[in-house]
Amino acid sequence: MTDLPPLRRLLLSRPERCDGAIILDYDGRLIRRKRLVTAEGRGFLVDLPELTNLDDWWGFELEDGTILEIVPADEPLIEVTGDLPRLAWHIGNRHTPCQIEPHRLLIRQDHVIEGMLSTLGARLRQVKAPFTPEGGAYGHGRTMGHDHGHSHEHVHDPAHGHAH
Repeated sequence: MTDLPPLRRLLLSRPERCDGAIILDYDGRLIRRKRLVTAEGRGFLVDLPELTNLDDWWGFELEDGTILEIVPADEPLIEVTGDLPRLAWHIGNRHTPCQIEPHRLLIRQDHVIEGMLSTLGARLRQVKAPFTPEGGAYGHGRTMGHDHGHSHEHVHDPAHGHAH
């Protein structure tokens, strides 16, 4: 198979048709410039003006009109149950990305955070699922741990400037 043409623009919503999918884990969905490969095995180049959180976008439109959906990959996570408001506060206080659901929290595997949560009475279980944590303070972007630097609170559409 030959490669696909490069990215034309990022899509904010589902178009009428979809020609394929890009399956990316949480780390893979933070991108600036990279060659990606579709689930069908075809590659294409993404070259964005700045580091971009793909969780804020539905998918890609390539220069030839090909439409590709961004799909979060299953990855190893820790399911946290117990006193969820209290546990969520402690997770947030550590700037740890967290997926918040009605009856559980999901975090990435981290023995230090897991140890802290255990001492707080949390029940922990290893699971494999897509990881789609809450965005930054304004509902988009990334929550970064203390050792990951600063998050960007906006993203750019290479064809139409940036949006806040």
